[in-house]
Amino acid sequence: MNCPHAEAALADRNAGVITIDPMVQDLDGETARLRDAGVLARIDLLGVPAWTVTRHAEARQLLVDPRLVKDIDAWGLWQSGVVTRAWPLIGMIDAGRSMFTVDGSEHRRLRTKTSQALTPRRLEAIRPDIEKFTEELLDALDAAQGEDGVVDLKAVFAQPLPMKVVGMLMGVDESQHAMLTRQYKAFFSMLTPQDERLALLAELDVFYTDLVREKTARPTDDLTSALILAEEGGDPLTEEEVVGNLKAMVAAGHETTIGLVLNAVRALLSHPDQLRSVLAGEIGWDAVVEETLRWDTPTTHLLMRFATEDLAVGDQVIRKGEGVVISYRAIGRDAEQHGPDADAFDITRPTRNRHMTFGHGPHICPGAALSRVEAGIALPALFGRFPGLRLAVPDEEITKLPVMTQNDMATFPVLLG
Repeated sequence: MNCPHAEAALADRNAGVITIDPMVQDLDGETARLRDAGVLARIDLLGVPAWTVTRHAEARQLLVDPRLVKDIDAWGLWQSGVVTRAWPLIGMIDAGRSMFTVDGSEHRRLRTKTSQALTPRRLEAIRPDIEKFTEELLDALDAAQGEDGVVDLKAVFAQPLPMKVVGMLMGVDESQHAMLTRQYKAFFSMLTPQDERLALLAELDVFYTDLVREKTARPTDDLTSALILAEEGGDPLTEEEVVGNLKAMVAAGHETTIGLVLNAVRALLSHPDQLRSVLAGEIGWDAVVEETLRWDTPTTHLLMRFATEDLAVGDQVIRKGEGVVISYRAIGRDAEQHGPDADAFDITRPTRNRHMTFGHGPHICPGAALSRVEAGIALPALFGRFPGLRLAVPDEEITKLPVMTQNDMATFPVLLG
């Protein structure tokens, strides 16, 4: 899986380089090693060198620094041809023109309509729909129990819920949800050969282009149509820009929420005293959501920004053209921000809300509020229906998906009660 020509770029930097495991076999250990390496750590991403930032304060500074950009053409390894389309992670960086890949005024232009479509008022308006989807999936969960009572909470509940919600928002027919779920799962997986991954990207481009053209001809009350229709006096988004926004938003909009819901359930089941406090109404579900976001972030490593000039961070320098990853899981466990027990899950933690799991600055996740609403509905409904919910296997047997950027589980077998 190594990038064919990157070894030379790493040759003089082997000392202290932390290899990010594509199989995600020891996420806690990797997080600790990154944090122990200091504010900035040298990492190896499938043979490609980069920096990662592991501290809350410095990450906040870097995420608003205009000298750190999303434009892949600012990346020295890309410009020199060391990194090519053969690198398995390239599709997460060079994903087409969208609000996720540009900066400054162009970023604001591409982001504005998405932000307008996800206002608090709009989210409250779709709350009944999310509640309806949740109840339907809880019924499905009950019906899906095997003879031994085991059911996969991810496959039946946590995965389809956010896809239903984001599909409704984008105007994607429900008959396409299973296909999109399969496509994105294969795209993110490190087990997928790169030629297949690139083919998946091309297929998604065709799917979203067809959707955009359909909505252009017959607009409806959804986010896709809103992105297409220019406001009076405003510059319309190009077809490529709408497709790029949709492709990335559907990925982020469902993957993040899957991780948030499952990580919260897992944390509560492994901390029964805290679960009892929540079920007794002693502390709210919002505290569970925020502490989960801090402690076990849905996104582990966000790829990638590039330095347009030398940047000093503490006693180290990110050189012009170098890539910078934001390691949100290590940042969430920063003891300087959250105290010496930052590795502990504690829903009473005073700093639980002061994380930056959804980012910071201009590129802060536009769907953060939506993810919180979904989890805030799904979790109490799940435990309200199945208060005896418990793991069907020992916690240590739950395995992570081989995805370098997302904190996701392969399956999550449970007994409902």
